[in-house]
Amino acid sequence: MVSVVGVTLAEIRRHVESLACDDGTYYVVCGRTGDRPVPAAGKRFASRATARSAARATEQYRTALRRYDPQSPYYDLIVCQTTGATTPAARSERRPSGAAADTLSDPVLRDANPGPGRRRLVEFCHSVAAAVFEALSDAGHDAVETAVMDAYFDLAESVVDPDDLCLCLLESMAETLDARLTPVELADLLADAATRIAPAEADDDPVSATFAHLVERGLLGEFTLSPWSVDLDGGTRSVAVRISDYALSPRRGRLPVLPIVFDLCRRRPEWPLSSLRVVDADDAWRITLVLAREAEPETPASVPIQSRR
Repeated sequence: MVSVVGVTLAEIRRHVESLACDDGTYYVVCGRTGDRPVPAAGKRFASRATARSAARATEQYRTALRRYDPQSPYYDLIVCQTTGATTPAARSERRPSGAAADTLSDPVLRDANPGPGRRRLVEFCHSVAAAVFEALSDAGHDAVETAVMDAYFDLAESVVDPDDLCLCLLESMAETLDARLTPVELADLLADAATRIAPAEADDDPVSATFAHLVERGLLGEFTLSPWSVDLDGGTRSVAVRISDYALSPRRGRLPVLPIVFDLCRRRPEWPLSSLRVVDADDAWRITLVLAREAEPETPASVPIQSRR
């Protein structure tokens, strides 16, 4: 179980959530990059003192992450206050001009000028990994959690680039989850993990929204969707998605789809995912998703790669 001074990731996150409120004007942000790291991301706080407590808890959370991932980003956390309206439109992820700020800690950044694309990719990978680790811990899957950590530490000895290492973390995690959990256990785990980060906005087409989000986060280059196919008798609907420049690599004939399934779970579609199929399309991947109202949800972390016919 990942912990700092006997406190688990899930307990720290719940503590930050208990400090937050809907109409607060204070928030926690990295003073240099503008990122709002988990678990304070998207949270507002009623007072500067409360926000500083949340910032200290966020630092503790980041320290906990580095127990299993030494490459987890450091942040120069500060507390900011909005100076204008607190409507959703005014609640920008960026530090507002003229905002009051308190510095919490000295900046500790590996790269003085990290690009926004790199930051988004790295933080997305770590956010997904952290949510899964929390869910594993709360579900009592200690052996699975240890297996993921051991595999990752082995990779850390040979993979030098921190960006590549965060992708390797998701790849090894997907492989271990599939190997050590039953389909039902995995479905429950990912459904739980998806609730541990800020919920996505409602969308009429959650599949399209998921792939657009992955493009924004740097996990893939672009995607195209086929028209939806609806089987009224079977109560299913399906769509084929062609993706290019996918950041995760195949392992033992399987493609890791953990970030795809995770984000789709986060959007809680009215028609849950019932199957996912991947075909090697030379310079791209063709992913067919079938959604069904009645069928048991299927949430794989990786899927066998099928040859194009």
